[in-house]
Amino acid sequence: MVEQSGSIPRSFIESLLARADVVQVINQRVPLKKAGTSYKACCPFHDEKTPSFNVSSTKQFYHCFGCGASGDALKFLMDYDGLSFVEAVESLAAQYGMPVPREQLSPAQQKSQQQKQQKQRDLYDVMHLAAKYYRMQLRDHPDSEQAKAYLRQRGLSPEIAKEFVIGFAPPGWDSLQTGLKADAKLKQQLIEVGMLVEKDANRSYDRFRNRIMFPIRDGRGRVIAFGGRVLTSEEQPKYLNSPETPIFHKSYTLYGLYEMRQSRQKFDHILVVEGYMDVVALAQYGIRNAVATLGTATTAEHLDILFRQVNEVVFCFDGDQAGLKAAWKALDLALPLMEKERSVKFLFLAEGEDPDSTVRKEGVAGFNQRVLNALSLSEFLLQGLQGKLSFPVNSIEGRQQLVALAEPYVQSAQGLYQFLLAEGVAHIVGLPTWRVEKQMNVRSGFAQSNSGYKNQKQQAGTEAQNAIKVVTIALKMVRLLLRRPHWAEFFSEEILKDLVNSVNRDYVVLGVFVKQLQTNQYDAQFALNAVAQNGYGEEIALVEQSELPNDEAFLLAEFEMAIAAILTQLDEQNLGRSGWGDAELKRLIALAKNR
Repeated sequence: MVEQSGSIPRSFIESLLARADVVQVINQRVPLKKAGTSYKACCPFHDEKTPSFNVSSTKQFYHCFGCGASGDALKFLMDYDGLSFVEAVESLAAQYGMPVPREQLSPAQQKSQQQKQQKQRDLYDVMHLAAKYYRMQLRDHPDSEQAKAYLRQRGLSPEIAKEFVIGFAPPGWDSLQTGLKADAKLKQQLIEVGMLVEKDANRSYDRFRNRIMFPIRDGRGRVIAFGGRVLTSEEQPKYLNSPETPIFHKSYTLYGLYEMRQSRQKFDHILVVEGYMDVVALAQYGIRNAVATLGTATTAEHLDILFRQVNEVVFCFDGDQAGLKAAWKALDLALPLMEKERSVKFLFLAEGEDPDSTVRKEGVAGFNQRVLNALSLSEFLLQGLQGKLSFPVNSIEGRQQLVALAEPYVQSAQGLYQFLLAEGVAHIVGLPTWRVEKQMNVRSGFAQSNSGYKNQKQQAGTEAQNAIKVVTIALKMVRLLLRRPHWAEFFSEEILKDLVNSVNRDYVVLGVFVKQLQTNQYDAQFALNAVAQNGYGEEIALVEQSELPNDEAFLLAEFEMAIAAILTQLDEQNLGRSGWGDAELKRLIALAKNR
């Protein structure tokens, strides 16, 4: 569907959400269990053993207390099925039999839009016909024996071949055209989706000839492209892919992702392999979490799609120069995305081996152990950089080279991961982390120099502890008060006393910050500097890493959530003696709303 901003009336979207049942939508994809007035499951968006994914039938909303994923039925369809907003609306509307209206357009605009939409539907239909044709040729064509023998030799069962809709493109220059009885209109459509190659105005020929055919499907299971594999080593190229078309974009597509989702299994990682046969062969052995890029290197869009499914991505490459080059490209793209629970690993296979042959030799358990033992991104990076040195790593020149080589990679990383990479380099070269960061012109906010808030001696003693520091609920409240400093006046003397006397260092920071705001005319920057100079520079550096949006509804919602958590935790720390109950919570929220 061609997306057009604002083309679907907001009133229809609200009506659709009112009619749809988020429990039903999610339960069709993730089995839910009743838990009181809501439903629970293990979160489909991150790996967990104890269910923290809650779905409310009354609020028509889902929320994961583990990873923070939340939204309504449309948001779930977008994230779980990988749909655009318009596609999610259309999918949900179709489920409930509701035609999707469009904003008032001029007759010419309406006609143009309808023509575009119909044209795109027609292209999907053409690809469906082609997949059905190739499937039939694998079964019936007299020249398909070699293809069937190859599939048997690779150990593929008829069931797996059927699931992946594997087919056969017969030899000959016009087999597809003839088989589909293509008229002029259908031929033009086949050219547009890349199935025919136009030689001149009056002649065209089949792009795929005498090849095993692998349909490539989008998030809704529609065939959008094909990959064809040769049957003999004399033919080239080994793999031939559809070109870019109006319905197929390689940078946004991963072979096997649709089939992986359809398996309805829970995965803690996705394996990125190099070819279609690798994906299908692994599925034959029960390894259903493999996908492949389509004749292109991994893209940032691919990684975005993958990290929406799982927190860990494992790249499986040949151990040759081409494999190493692809790994470095993937590393470059992954570095800025390494946050929270995300991780990337690299598995390199021996020369001449592929995932299929490795599983055959070592079994599923052996292959899974290889995946488990794969190099982490940081291991691959630091080992790889040391391999590029022209001097020993323990020499002055080698240490200097390593810092220089690592600099662009550390600069590319973000937040805590940036600090940890710098710390890894610092450990190898035997320097303080703050010194390496200064040399690389980065400031992660986790390591402090002797000219910062702490002196070098203090920093060296606490560096390991700083490395695992995260933004707690108390520091989130500090961020909120930076946006709304006058909210500090709502904190009573009793709350401040509990904060500054807390065993939790971040609560002390919050208490000191609030007190500074109250006594310095709510000057947020002055209060922030005062807290930093009082020995809390590490915490303030974390707070300053990012800003909250200046949106009143958002800030109020965050304040309500944060103050509720803080009062509860203070009460727990004081064994219930504080008595910070609902009344105090309601008082603070009401004050903030009426400010």
